[in-house]
Amino acid sequence: MKWDEFSDWGKRIAEWTQDYHLTVGDKPVRARTEPGDILNALPARPPEAAQPIEDVFRDFEQIVMPGITHWQHPRFFAYFNSNASAPSVLAEFLASAIAPQCMLWQTSPAATEMETRMMDWLRHALDLPEGFAGVIQDSASSATLAAVLTMREKALKWRGNQQGLFGQKPLRVYCSAEVHTSVDRAIWVAGIGQDNLVRIPIKGGWRGMDPEALEAAIQADLDSGLHPAGVVLCVGGTGTGATDPVDDCLKIARKYGLYSHVDAAWAGSAMICPEYRHYWPGVDQADSIVFNPHKWLGVQFDCCAHFLKDPDDLVQTLAISPEYLKTHGKDGIINYSEWSVPLGRRFRALKLWFVIRAYGLEGLRARLRNHVNWSVALHDRLASEADFQIVTQPMWSLWTFRYAPAGHMDLDELNLRLVNAINDDGRIYLTQTRVDGDLVIRFQAGQFETTEEDVRMAFDVITEIARSLT
Repeated sequence: MKWDEFSDWGKRIAEWTQDYHLTVGDKPVRARTEPGDILNALPARPPEAAQPIEDVFRDFEQIVMPGITHWQHPRFFAYFNSNASAPSVLAEFLASAIAPQCMLWQTSPAATEMETRMMDWLRHALDLPEGFAGVIQDSASSATLAAVLTMREKALKWRGNQQGLFGQKPLRVYCSAEVHTSVDRAIWVAGIGQDNLVRIPIKGGWRGMDPEALEAAIQADLDSGLHPAGVVLCVGGTGTGATDPVDDCLKIARKYGLYSHVDAAWAGSAMICPEYRHYWPGVDQADSIVFNPHKWLGVQFDCCAHFLKDPDDLVQTLAISPEYLKTHGKDGIINYSEWSVPLGRRFRALKLWFVIRAYGLEGLRARLRNHVNWSVALHDRLASEADFQIVTQPMWSLWTFRYAPAGHMDLDELNLRLVNAINDDGRIYLTQTRVDGDLVIRFQAGQFETTEEDVRMAFDVITEIARSLT
């Protein structure tokens, strides 16, 4: 394909994209292919000769699209949404077109300086204090890894990168059982080891970490000659929306000099609404905070906002500057590659700029509030049905339930059949989780174009299919 053909194909794909987003709600939410269908439809060997883009696009529609689960479907109520609003798609198109590698200020000054400004816009939106600085990571998993590495280095007085962990006292990191598994992976990659990730018991309706148990665990480790390094807090956990008592836990972390990281990957977006900030009181005392605009703010994957009280700690942990990466003759610049594990960086700030300007904070707040209010209304409606149990109460737009008709003994088996039947039906998409060992079904609303009618439909689908199973 030559560049003089690009415009025609660009228009055709733009029209296809618009039609897709306008009609995706008419499709089954989840892909209906069987394992191997797509693989077997693709030739085993690459072509030796060039093939017409017309053929490539035809195969995209006939081979690829049947195997796509539609994350932009307005009734995608599973996992947490990975949204792609129209202005974000346009920005991503432009970023792909100019294709800058944004690792250093000098490799694209606009990308670096826009990232600085966009992170400050988000800081204002969340009402974080002036002192916080931010960087765009690819995902919360990377931000959490960066935070755990910083915990490690600070605890070892910046000797870990040079000397390794051999011969050191075991480092200990503390979290609740409700944190995302990305915390476990960060512990592995950082060399701290799974056995040194200390799970603190939870309590209360928010299913958050018990602060007294946290302090007792830290003190017990000190008494045993171990080396406490940091605390990872959860705000809006994936399973049930579990949220730790942020203020109380951060006070303990500060008391013992431990680096603190708050993982609000999903729920952090909701904090642009002042009425939801009571879920993380005292968050301004954290060393590190992460949330994903790509989960709830309409900015497509990947775009993760990582805030730092003292970015020098992170830079001291990750920065490495061979001569070929130095920028000479320029003062006061930021090289964001020193703030993240990967050296290479995409121009992610552009889509934040497009989305925030296209909707404004009030437009984004209205969407979030609608999702929460519609989800709570669905919760109230299902709670009034005698054969359903609410297992965990709404945390923002997330809650869990079980189908529990009288006399049915194996509710785990029944609810697994129910969630599978719902997803095979195709009108909505839900996922399951476990709460205190019991299998339950999650509901969360967060797709950018979801309407109140879409959420209401979920009630009809859930009750109709549930009662067809018994």
